[in-house]
Amino acid sequence: MKYRLYRLLLKSFTIWPLAMLYPLSDAVAFILHRIAKYRINVVRKNLSMAFPDKSQAELQKIEDEFYRHFCDIFVETAKLSNMSERELDRRIRIEGVEHINSALAEGRSVVLLLGHYGNWEWVTALARQIDPRAIMSEIYHKLNNKDFNRLMIELRSRFGTENIPMAKTVRRLIEINREGRQFVCGFISDQRPFTPELKHWTDFLGIDTAYVNGGEVIGQKLGTEFLYVECRPVKRGHYVIEVSPLKPLDDGEENPYTRAYLRRLEESIRRNPSYWLWSHNRWKRKRIKG
Repeated sequence: MKYRLYRLLLKSFTIWPLAMLYPLSDAVAFILHRIAKYRINVVRKNLSMAFPDKSQAELQKIEDEFYRHFCDIFVETAKLSNMSERELDRRIRIEGVEHINSALAEGRSVVLLLGHYGNWEWVTALARQIDPRAIMSEIYHKLNNKDFNRLMIELRSRFGTENIPMAKTVRRLIEINREGRQFVCGFISDQRPFTPELKHWTDFLGIDTAYVNGGEVIGQKLGTEFLYVECRPVKRGHYVIEVSPLKPLDDGEENPYTRAYLRRLEESIRRNPSYWLWSHNRWKRKRIKG
């Protein structure tokens, strides 16, 4: 019952074009930022840690733009429920998809490494341009609200993407591999590890940072190609999704692909910092020395 209500509300909301929804997004952003002060201490702490050389005015500008874009993501994701493919093509330019299809043609599956940057929910549009014999998939963290979780899976599956629960990632990808099929699987790998044991650390945005390496471990086991995906905003509601080769770091250290990915993501963030998810408490835990 609740699912049907959520779905009805979503459909009622998204019958309007994005141009008419963005003023609502601006209003919500103002409320979240200036009145509710949603996670504002986390956002400010993260920004000051990542950009210690920026002036207060520069940090404030990034903060303002972050909240605006943060609310746009929700509006744009909801709009996926009834956005035509023609409008999607008008709003998204995909570059480098040949890197995916080339690996598939050679019989290799693909691990895509990306971050919470730009609008990561629109990256599912890649499914429309890859070899249809491959399974386009993404890993997701199950939401506590089962009805809302079902609605989000429906939105993310709009273009044929299979959503794999985090706990079943290894099992499902090995299953696809054993069936003699290829997969293209997206791993959003820029959040704080869920496990209490933080084993892997690197410098990210100048900060000692714990990271997850699941995509690399699985990909290495199954002999996949590793590619970096950047969803780069061009203007409001328009993005370039760029797929590019990910060269592993040649320094003899562990997880060369994951750390190379984090370097690339850092470059993306430094170019346009307001488009990353600063409201996540990324650096909550510190490395225990000794």
